[in-house]
Order: sequence, then structure tokens, then C-alpha cells
Amino acid sequence: MPTTMPAAERALDVLSALAAASGPVTAAGLARELGIPRSSVYQLLEVLVARGFVTHLADEQRWTLGLTAFEVGSAYLRRDPLERIAQPLLRHLAQQAPIPVVAHLGVVRGHETVYLLKEHSDHPVTTVTDVGVRLPAALTASGRAVLALLPRAQVRAQLSARDAFVDRTGAGPQSMSALMALLSQERRRGYTQEDGFITEGFGSVAIAVRGAHGEPTASIGLTFRSDTASDSVRRRLAAGAGRCAEDLAQRLLPGRSTSIVLS
Repeated sequence: MPTTMPAAERALDVLSALAAASGPVTAAGLARELGIPRSSVYQLLEVLVARGFVTHLADEQRWTLGLTAFEVGSAYLRRDPLERIAQPLLRHLAQQAPIPVVAHLGVVRGHETVYLLKEHSDHPVTTVTDVGVRLPAALTASGRAVLALLPRAQVRAQLSARDAFVDRTGAGPQSMSALMALLSQERRRGYTQEDGFITEGFGSVAIAVRGAHGEPTASIGLTFRSDTASDSVRRRLAAGAGRCAEDLAQRLLPGRSTSIVLS
């Protein structure tokens, strides 16, 4: 019989509840959901805040996941099986695109997009989105695909650093209010896009990869020369990225076979 550790189990229950919540929650709400005393919830939250796993929104008296929790999740995403499973899917996505593209897998760490994988179509496109490159999440379609599905309070917390908003080409959101407005538009559209935010003459579309509870865990993006992609082509690219993201999400679910069969 496995050894039980009530304090550790309760801390993990709190983190799981925060991860599954649609937004910041109160301590009273957590206590009711988890069936534990409110005083115990406050003690757990204090420890988790001190370690960075939880962020306390003092003005609202609510709690949400912190940067450390996100970094732990991102660290998992940088390990197998994510990259091993994603690479053939990305390669297939790039090769099936109607125009020359670069397909990439990205995650968000704090206020930056980190690119984990990159696959070219048959006709290579030279971009700055190489493996290991970090770019401002607010400017990249890949980064905003993740940010668009996070609670507003978490977006504000992750992009609170002074260098979170960078002007590379004179285009793209340069403030939190501008970012929030753009994210709202992109949620309604169903995918994120940028045109010249990172490099003049290049555009991108992206869609998030969702975890078991619907949370954004990574993103699938396609970058192309802006003059080769009409609006209809961009919609086709976004649809392809969406299918790839859904396929990857399904293959990452516990218990699923990781064999890759592409049609």
C-alpha cells in the first residue's frame, strides 16, 4: 500500500483545482470544492505563493496559478514524448501546406515564446523562429495562441516584467491594454495571427494545443512570406494547424498509443 502524505496531497489538490478553474478563485471556493477547512487552504496557499506556484491577486482576494507552475508544465513539454510525437506531425503539416511555410512547436515561459521544434516545407522559408529561440509572447502568434486561453489575471501576471512588451518593427501590441484587445479579437476568430510583428515581410498563424482539462500547453504555428498568403490561404493554414494541434493533444493523453500514422 502506498504511503500517504496528507499535506502534499492537499497541495497537489489545490494546484489541480486552480489548473481546472476557468479563472482566479477564492480560498472559500477552494475549501468548498476540496472539502477541507478554509484555514488549511490559506496555509497551503501561503506556501505555494512563497514558492511561486500560486499568485495572489490581492485586490480581488483571489488566487491563480503562478509562474513556477507554468514553468514546471513547460519543462515537461520540453521533454519526450512531446517533441518525439510532434515532429512527424509538424513535418506532415509543413509538407501539406499550400504555400512554402515553416511549421513550429512553441511554448510560453513567462513573457516569452520558446520554440521547441521546426519543420520546413519542400521550399524552405528563412525565419528567426529557430529551435531554442525566445521571442516576446505578446508579438508572436504562437505565444498569443497560448495567452488567449489563459485567465486574464494570469496573462497580466506573466507579462508583468518590464521587458514583456518589445517594439521590433513598429507593429504589434505595445501595452497590456492593446494585448488584451487583440487577444479578445483572436478568441472570436479562433486562431491567432501576426503580420510583420517579428520580421517585416513575414506573417504567422497559430493555434494552441490543449491539455486534458482544456488548458493551453503549447502551440502549433505556421510562418510564411506575407506576400504569398491571401486571407483565404491564411484560413486554410490555420485550419491545418488546428487539426495538427488536436491530433497532438489526443496523442499526448494518458493511455493513448503514440504510434504515428499519417494519411
